[in-house]
Amino acid sequence: MTLIKSISGIRGTIGGKTADNLTPVDTVIFAAAYATWLKKNITLDHYRVVVGRDARISGSMIQGLVNQTLVGCGVEVMDLGLSTTPTVEMAVTQHQAQGGIVITASHNPLQWNALKLLNDKGEFLNASSGQAVLEIAKNKDFEFAEVDRLGKIHRIEDAIKDHIDKILNLPLVNVHGVKKMNFKIVVDAVNSTGGIAIPQLLESMGVELVPIYCEPTGYFPHNPEPLKEHLTALCEKVVKEKADFGIVVDPDVDRLAFVDENGVVFGEEYTLVACSDYVLSKTPGNAVSNLSSTRALADITKRHGGEYSSSGVGEVNVVEKMKAVNAVIGGEGNGGVIYPDLHYGRDALVGVALFLSFLAEKKASVSALRASYPNYFMSKGKVQLAQGMDVNGILNKIAERYAENKPITIDGVKIDFTNSWVHLRKSNTEPIIRVYTEAESEKEAEDLAERFLKEIQSAG
Repeated sequence: MTLIKSISGIRGTIGGKTADNLTPVDTVIFAAAYATWLKKNITLDHYRVVVGRDARISGSMIQGLVNQTLVGCGVEVMDLGLSTTPTVEMAVTQHQAQGGIVITASHNPLQWNALKLLNDKGEFLNASSGQAVLEIAKNKDFEFAEVDRLGKIHRIEDAIKDHIDKILNLPLVNVHGVKKMNFKIVVDAVNSTGGIAIPQLLESMGVELVPIYCEPTGYFPHNPEPLKEHLTALCEKVVKEKADFGIVVDPDVDRLAFVDENGVVFGEEYTLVACSDYVLSKTPGNAVSNLSSTRALADITKRHGGEYSSSGVGEVNVVEKMKAVNAVIGGEGNGGVIYPDLHYGRDALVGVALFLSFLAEKKASVSALRASYPNYFMSKGKVQLAQGMDVNGILNKIAERYAENKPITIDGVKIDFTNSWVHLRKSNTEPIIRVYTEAESEKEAEDLAERFLKEIQSAG
């Protein structure tokens, strides 16, 4: 069982012992630390925080603890209930809140849950702010309210609808054009809140919906990470229904992947590539993705006359880089699309709307669209961390071995070769070293990954 405290929040498995797992005690400590940090950094008479959750089984319990802890800290809670991460992000600014907490472990299995922390812009806390919250939690330096200063809980019913309405009003979202196409789409929402939000969006755009796993019960029918090996049922359903394509989202709806009309996975790396192709064709400019994302985005950005930049892994790092280079589109290769004309956060809903608008304009099949892009192959592996492993030492040794390749070390180690690359980094969300590779064939990518898995072992 595991508890991971990081600058992006606290994540762990439910049950077990305090400080070893995400128990009710740990949840209260961290929620109190966040509220105390808010009050130390923003001087107001009144504080407001938006809270929402995905559908995982422990979500109601964790949210109850978070809500009441915030009340005890004198904070007004805007309770969205079942929601999506991007919806919570947008609701922070809409309700003029000082922050937000999203209760979700994203792509982790159902025994996990987490508290993701937002600032007053609805964006993830930066490193210094996250570290400050961790210090308050460590020292238990909390500031609770007296009885006449306790907070209150307000239930917000229409946050998802408000989110969708804002998407439909974006200039690049062509609702009329999509309606004329009469798309038929299969949706796999892994029995979480995507089963609430994605159907609403598609129905608003005139799409015929074939839902699978769209009941928000929190019982995931397969591993919730939207990878090829987990999408068998979706692929089969698309073919059986003769649908135009399939959509899958992760439990909190910030990651998005597609399956083409033949039941072939489009590739989560190419979600951002396709959405960027559309956005850059209408609003030329720059694009950003993280170090672990496909080279195809750089190719597409250059094709449209823009400049491509990379960042460290993590939404906060991508957003920071996007602002620095004034990017018109960005995100992460895990299917996370960030469209700043809506908000600075990964958002599967806006990704779906942009993708549909692009297809309606091109009048092309999903398979034909995928064939129009540079064809790179990626391998994503991992090494489980043993107790006492010196991860930084291992990565430093590998960087030294490949010094002539001028490795990038802003986030782990990324080594570029002529026709391939490898990125090694310690995960922020699991006790593993991630090993990402990309090459011009599947075999080359897998061979490169196998080579560096061995190098990690030898360096340890």
